[in-house]
Amino acid sequence: MAGKSKRDDGVTVSFGAKFAQSDQFRTVFREGMALVEAAATYLDGDGRKEARKLQPPHSLAYATESMRLTTRLMQLASWLLIRRAVSEGELTLEQAFEEQRKIKLPAKGGDQPSRDFGALPPRLKELILESVKLQERIVRLDQMLGLEQAQAPGEADHPLSMQLSRLREAFGTDGD
Repeated sequence: MAGKSKRDDGVTVSFGAKFAQSDQFRTVFREGMALVEAAATYLDGDGRKEARKLQPPHSLAYATESMRLTTRLMQLASWLLIRRAVSEGELTLEQAFEEQRKIKLPAKGGDQPSRDFGALPPRLKELILESVKLQERIVRLDQMLGLEQAQAPGEADHPLSMQLSRLREAFGTDGD
């Protein structure tokens, strides 16, 4: 079972639920939200001033990369907020699964900067690089957590689900 661990008392514990309540998750959450805030502050302030000074094609690269930065950070913030909502009991796993299906986390290395990246203002480049590092971290976490919600919707609510799982475990079958 990906994303779950077994305790000695026979109770299955969700690694994702435990992780979302951990200090490590809180650290990633704070870093992610601080990066969202820093990017918004920059893009609404100094970034606007710096963008006005750029000439084509660098102004187009600025517009493209700032839009990509904003999109990336909103996807990452959504992932973090969904995970936190589940750990705080605000969303069920099924609701979280439905919400997470709307988030498109790219494959590693799938988000390459434009060829004019070097001509962008230093602070924008820094924010982009930080956001890509955060994205890679969250993609790894997402894969590691195994999205235990990936089971069929309603399966966890089925009254016989727990008993069937125990029988499969006892007889060493995977249900096939």
